[in-house]
Amino acid sequence: MMLLTMVLAAGCATLPPPAATPDAREPDEHVEKDPLLSEAGVAHVVVPEAFFTASTPDENIDSPASWRTPQGQRWLIGTAKATHRLVIYDGDTGKTLRTVSGPGTALGRMQRPNGISVIDDLVLVVERDNQRVQVFQLPDFKPLLVFGAADLRQPYGLWVRRQAGGYEVIVSDNYMSAQDEDVPPPLAELGQRFKRYALQREGKGWQARLTGAFGDTGEAGAIRIAESVFGDVAHDRLLLSEEDVATGTRLREYGMDGRYRGRDIGASLFKAQAEGMALFTCADGSGYWIATDQFKDRSLFHVFDRVTLAHRGAFAGKRTANTDGVWLDQSVDARFPQGVFYAVDDDQAVAAFDWRDIAKALSLEGCGAR
Repeated sequence: MMLLTMVLAAGCATLPPPAATPDAREPDEHVEKDPLLSEAGVAHVVVPEAFFTASTPDENIDSPASWRTPQGQRWLIGTAKATHRLVIYDGDTGKTLRTVSGPGTALGRMQRPNGISVIDDLVLVVERDNQRVQVFQLPDFKPLLVFGAADLRQPYGLWVRRQAGGYEVIVSDNYMSAQDEDVPPPLAELGQRFKRYALQREGKGWQARLTGAFGDTGEAGAIRIAESVFGDVAHDRLLLSEEDVATGTRLREYGMDGRYRGRDIGASLFKAQAEGMALFTCADGSGYWIATDQFKDRSLFHVFDRVTLAHRGAFAGKRTANTDGVWLDQSVDARFPQGVFYAVDDDQAVAAFDWRDIAKALSLEGCGAR
């Protein structure tokens, strides 16, 4: 295990701010023809979006997360890959409130932020081009530390859970072949696809240490194109998105121990690429998984039973397309009395779906109704 020395002051030099440039295609985007829901023939229902944030193509919005302020306001936070910052919206209306950070390598600055997660009063952001994870403290987005630069090669997504004395952070690391950056490595080299970190308070600050790595290296269980990871502690389950179209995009089930369980979910359902995931949880252990199928014209969201992983149906919005990250906020208020599901729309906005509309369209039971 390696103890990572954290930078706890923002006085380091930063890189000059680069101009926003057209986004290069990601390793998972090299397909001969963009997949279209209109041509896929996949059964689904249409759920109208509650709202969209302002369309900002120059930002290249990738992933959302949300947080409740002490005053009860819902903040929606999006990572902007092209401008190297976070965009903060009102989570109930979509109104843009502010932006945070900008390009650079110092604490508080970012290079190509991708995956994001919020837990308690912390925001964790994966920076692909700085090859690290950065932690901010809410509500003022105070930068606390960065970690992972010594271990990560091409990080994309992350999932965070509480552990005794702190948190465990699992980060997907989509390093590619040394011979061809557009091709996944040989199976034998995929054992480091996901890195584990322990994040804990240290005196008046924070520290993180690498505690391990995992990834199946077998033909059936390997993750060739890695990005989204999400866990369900109550059911000892990690779901990992396999985005490799050549192999067949799907979700793979691993245990919390990082071992492949021999089961795939949605192998016959996903027709584009398995992307962002979210989990609707009930106190009795029931609930629903939501997983994105990234069609270019309109994104499809598959819903699976939390316990059995049986498919419960699929929905699409009227406009929401080409979705990368998603986030489910089960906190309630007058605007969203049963919670809200957020999905990125075509790299330029975030769409909100009222959970009541999703549940009604797919006849999903509420907590305590089973």
